[in-house]
Amino acid sequence: MSAASAFDKNYAAFLFDMDGTILNSTVAAERVWSKWAEAQGLDVAAFMPTMHGVRAVDTIRRLGLPGVDPEVEAAKITEDEIKDVEGVMALPGAAAFLESLPPEKWAIVTSSPLELAKRRLAAAGIPVPRTLVTAEDVKIGKPNPDCYLLGARKLGVDATDCLVFEDATAGILAGDAAKADVMVITATHKHPVETSHATIPNYEKVALRIDQDGRLAIAKTA
Repeated sequence: MSAASAFDKNYAAFLFDMDGTILNSTVAAERVWSKWAEAQGLDVAAFMPTMHGVRAVDTIRRLGLPGVDPEVEAAKITEDEIKDVEGVMALPGAAAFLESLPPEKWAIVTSSPLELAKRRLAAAGIPVPRTLVTAEDVKIGKPNPDCYLLGARKLGVDATDCLVFEDATAGILAGDAAKADVMVITATHKHPVETSHATIPNYEKVALRIDQDGRLAIAKTA
C-alpha cells in the first residue's frame, strides 16, 4: 500500500484504536506499569516500550515470569490504571473529528479492558461510541486481527473496506492482518516512525468527507 492511498480512497467505516490514537494516556499508563515492572525486578527502561498497544495479560504472559499469574496481575494493573487517569487527554482535534462521524460508521477497537476504556474516554472528554471492542471481546489480542475483524463485523461491514487508525506496532500489524488500510497516528511517538502507511500527527488538519453513498474519506486541510 502506498503512503498516499488512505487519502485517495473512501471507506464503509473507520476503526480507531484508543490509547495513543484518539487520546494520550502514556504518562498515566507508564506510571502504573513502571511501578509494577520495578516490583517484578525488571529493567524498567527496557520493558516500558514493550507494553504499549497490547492487552495487559498478553504483555505479562509474554514475560514468562516464574510464579506470576498473568490474569491476576493484569487485573491488578487494570484496577490501578482505572484509579490513575491524571493527564489523560484527547489528541488535538480528535473529539471534534469523532463527533463529525455518523455513529453507525465507526468503532473503537482497543486492547484496554472495558472499564478502563470507559474511564479514559471520560477523562479525555470523548463519549463512549455506539460500537466498542475491548480486551474482553477477543481471545487473542493485537497483533492478531480478530479485534478489528470483530469491530468491522459489528458495524456490518468487511474489514477490507475499513480504514484503521493506529499508533502502535502491534495494532498496525493487526490492521494489516485484517486486510484493512491503516492510518498511523504519530502524536505520542517518541521517535520518528518508519512505515509505508499514511501518517498524520493528530486530527487538527484533517477533515471528514462523506459521499452521496455515505462512504467516508479523510482529507488533509491547510
